[in-house]
Amino acid sequence: EEQLKIASAVMAARCRLAARFHHVHGTNVRLDASRTLATRVESFANGLCFSQEPLAPGQIFLVEIEEKELGWCGHLRVGLTAHDPQSLEVVPEYSLPDLVNMGDTWVFAITRSHNRVVVDGEEVRARGSPWEPFLLIERVRIPRDTLVGRSRPGRYSHILDDLYKMNVLPATARRSRIGVLYAPQPDGTADMHIVINGEDMGPSARGLPTARPLYAVVDVFASTKSVRVIPVDYGFPSLQTLCRLVIQKHIVHRLAIEGLDLPPLLKNFCQHE
Repeated sequence: EEQLKIASAVMAARCRLAARFHHVHGTNVRLDASRTLATRVESFANGLCFSQEPLAPGQIFLVEIEEKELGWCGHLRVGLTAHDPQSLEVVPEYSLPDLVNMGDTWVFAITRSHNRVVVDGEEVRARGSPWEPFLLIERVRIPRDTLVGRSRPGRYSHILDDLYKMNVLPATARRSRIGVLYAPQPDGTADMHIVINGEDMGPSARGLPTARPLYAVVDVFASTKSVRVIPVDYGFPSLQTLCRLVIQKHIVHRLAIEGLDLPPLLKNFCQHE
């Protein structure tokens, strides 16, 4: 147990430091001063971004869709690459197919369907309850609450209550949270996993080389206008988070939170995060 706590603390520190975009990116991308917000300022392509550092095994690179742009077909694309962004003479226009065609790159378009590679004879594992505080992927244990994107309540928010209670937003919606990580396997390779709003999509690619550094790839493509990196704290959920889970599980709909006899800050936390 002590070793688990130390490993969690080390991973948390690493994730906080690495939760930024690389200064090398597509020509249509503008980063804010903190390099945590990437915005495609024109057209629909040249929106390729990378993690600042290669990921550690089990380390998730998580982004939230901050802004959408109407008029384009296609959505966010995420994955991993063994190419050091610093070594690229020119950042490719597209992750699919340009960067993938360079080899040692695995990228998938985020859609409403699931990207999953199933080996013959493998059973699809039952997914854990969305109310479980941790998402388990192989030996990786990630606090689920941070991984889940949530819509803000509004005049007609009761229409979305069933989705909200299940901690689900459409994968391509504004505020949806998308993450990518790799899990080492006994044969020395790794499986790439994409996580959408706290749900593991399962292995999207297998046989990734673990001997080379692997960087996260985020392609701010087409209808996705901007994305923000979300730091993930690999630790135990806070009392505030646990309270929110219990409250959300038992209310009729989100607007009912306003009528509860709770401190204003806790009510705001339950409604808006």
